[in-house]
Amino acid sequence: MIKYLGSKRRLLEAIVKVVAGVPRAATVVDLFSGTSRVGHALKAAGFRVLSNDHNAYAETLARCYVEADRDDVLRDARLLVAELNALPGAPGWFTETYCERARFFQPANGARIEAVREAIARKALPRELEAVLLVALMEAADRVDSTTGVQMAYLKAWAPRAGHALELRVPDVLPRAAHGKGAAFGLDAVAAAGRLSGDVAYLDPPYNQHSYLGNYHVWETLVRWDRPEVYGVACKRSDCRTRQSAFNSRPRFRDVLERVVAGVDARVLVVSFSDEGWLTRDELVSVLSTRGPVSVLAHDNPRYVGAQIGIYNPRGEKVGRVGRLRNTEFLYVVSTDGEARGIECDGGVQALPARS
Repeated sequence: MIKYLGSKRRLLEAIVKVVAGVPRAATVVDLFSGTSRVGHALKAAGFRVLSNDHNAYAETLARCYVEADRDDVLRDARLLVAELNALPGAPGWFTETYCERARFFQPANGARIEAVREAIARKALPRELEAVLLVALMEAADRVDSTTGVQMAYLKAWAPRAGHALELRVPDVLPRAAHGKGAAFGLDAVAAAGRLSGDVAYLDPPYNQHSYLGNYHVWETLVRWDRPEVYGVACKRSDCRTRQSAFNSRPRFRDVLERVVAGVDARVLVVSFSDEGWLTRDELVSVLSTRGPVSVLAHDNPRYVGAQIGIYNPRGEKVGRVGRLRNTEFLYVVSTDGEARGIECDGGVQALPARS
């Protein structure tokens, strides 16, 4: 899967274990699905997953990894990936914008990305199969980019991987889950909380100033394929200035989170949050306690890859060092009906008192 800020790769085992401990759990609602790494793991564990994210690239990742089922798409996806890998490059707007004005990809790879994306658009494929191919392209581009892991800037000197040739691979599409077919949605989180229902709701909201649209604007453009107006050295989409999330605003965060928590229809809430977030542990427990008793689990975690490398300006020049290289990821588990049994913890996850 793509490099991603806030990835829950190291928490997957704990998250799946918590969900599996909920009596009679069959459907899980993932309100902030991101790369769909969590949704993919829950689907693999047999749960029907309803994934939601308001960014188009994230909705596409969910359509591939949660909604699409292997038996429906794999044969065609293999044939089409082989066909797309044989295309020569065709430089145009994307190459000019992201390889010449900005330097996210070397021009030869940019031209290949452009040719493949145009070919996918011309085919007018069923939406699940199209999503699988778009994810194959996104992940191929991610393997040859020249960034620290986010698209706020690119490196001053080309990353070694940027010299590799673009190659699409068929994503790891899973068979249909034992509890039924999943689905992907592109709703605002408050709207999704009021519309989607399940036995468990997993919430991993943005919890600081980092905008996912701004950090992954190239993927948004690659999926939308809309040739937006761009600005700045990084050639960000102009709507990065207007499509702003309340979750990225300290003054607005608590209110919008309270609305989501109050509105979501699930017997158990599992909330992922970092000690770098807008709310303290006690403040978050206070919000969640409106729905029921809260258990807290903690996991020591390395910070995202950009933090490991350092702080760079928009020209890709290193301008500072990060103060700390580790943080604490918390899982807050809320039983809204008193039926969720005690949580067993291992693998570096430690149960803590709620303390509120």
